[in-house]
Amino acid sequence: MFPAKFRRAGEEELARMQLAPYLFFDGTCEEALEFYAEVLGGKISEINRFADSPMGENMPPEHRDRIMHATFVAPGMTLMASDGSDGQGEMRRASLSIATADRVQGARVFSALAAGGTVTMPYAKQLWGASFGMLVDKYGIRWMVNAG
Repeated sequence: MFPAKFRRAGEEELARMQLAPYLFFDGTCEEALEFYAEVLGGKISEINRFADSPMGENMPPEHRDRIMHATFVAPGMTLMASDGSDGQGEMRRASLSIATADRVQGARVFSALAAGGTVTMPYAKQLWGASFGMLVDKYGIRWMVNAG
């Protein structure tokens, strides 16, 4: 099933692995995840605030209600997120990619994510036959939408 070079962990172990991107925000995590829930038809399934953690009492009052960790789920995806800093500043080496067979749905998702953000490549039909576009949303997250 898997190439020999990937069998060290065992095929069954590899089959149980899942990738969940972790997004970092600076005080807008909850707002961003609520926006993604509306756009992508998902929900915040877990939310933990700094105030509820042992480090909460040592934080400035304005940071206590920030998100220490949250999990967002929508059909076909799981994202994790925090208002904590990843120490790297803006994520420049990664983009989230959404794929759908429905071009109308792709256009709707692209437009909704682009609202208040910056379109870096307009959503349009591409040489590979799909409609595709890229953007940075209003929270600084890079997205690619591929449909068709």
